Amino acid sequence: MPITGLAASEPVAHGGDLGAIRRRFPKATQPWIDLSTGINPVAYPVGGLPPESWSRLPTREAQQALLGAAARRYGIADPATIVAAPGTQALIQLLPRLVPKSRVAIVGPTYAEHEVCWRRAGHDVTVVPDTAEAAGADIVVVVNPDNPTGRLVAPQALRAVETALLVVDEAFIDFLPTEASLAGELPANAVVLRSFGKTYGLAGVRLGFAIAPPRFARRLRDELGPWAVSGPTLEIGRIALDDAAWLQAAATRLAKDQARLDALLIAAGFTMLGGTTLFRLGEHADARRMIDRLGQQGIHVRAFEHQPAWLRFGLPANEEEFRRLAAALQSSPPTNSTV
Repeated sequence: MPITGLAASEPVAHGGDLGAIRRRFPKATQPWIDLSTGINPVAYPVGGLPPESWSRLPTREAQQALLGAAARRYGIADPATIVAAPGTQALIQLLPRLVPKSRVAIVGPTYAEHEVCWRRAGHDVTVVPDTAEAAGADIVVVVNPDNPTGRLVAPQALRAVETALLVVDEAFIDFLPTEASLAGELPANAVVLRSFGKTYGLAGVRLGFAIAPPRFARRLRDELGPWAVSGPTLEIGRIALDDAAWLQAAATRLAKDQARLDALLIAAGFTMLGGTTLFRLGEHADARRMIDRLGQQGIHVRAFEHQPAWLRFGLPANEEEFRRLAAALQSSPPTNSTV
């Protein structure tokens, strides 16, 4: 979400707001296809859960089992360095409140909640184009790979950042090689954030992780308090994170779908700017009209107020969604949208 200089009191636009898009296009084709988020469109199959996961307070044993699965999945030797939270967003909001007022450099444009949360907590925030421009900052924030551009900063470049605190948001890194992540060999000054819901298509369960040096991890855990993650979420996360076969199959499917989506967008006149396995970013000379065209066909994509030529597309879930998207991209421009 490429927003810079955003006031802390302004709401941040996010994907997934089908209510607003339905009001804008009341006569759209049904059902809506939501391509406005970077969430795996084919979710991990959640089976039946133990009744006690719903009826009892989350147990220490269940939390430790989840952290063990996360350690195995992310290649982390010590589960004590992992903190489970009710979504990565909760950690993004918490981190700025745990450090003294500082000079913060955010590599952007990027996910706007980072800037908003650091500003809201009273920090002096600057958005810089790369880590080389972050010299003199007390804290450096990098989304890696970036949302929405997909820009990837090499681990060597991140390790070269010698600041009081390096925050690396790896929400979209799961389908990249393990060595792309800092989590397995964590620098002493770093906090790494990992998302669960995007990769596993289960954003509604609200689960994310911070990987941090033990002392900082304890502080995060204390601030989150007891029972920060629900019992059902602990169980779902543990099972899914240990399912390597499902993750590999998902990676294979998504790679094919990503290439197919790119081809559709290029054929429709987009210039591809980047993205990740879970979303693609394209530039179109008439992006606003393209939004109307897709909206009339019941397809919601992510637009950017400060980059009006950019559109971000999540991946269609199945053959029918690909068929509808292909037809909408090539259809005649609409004339009856409601704004």
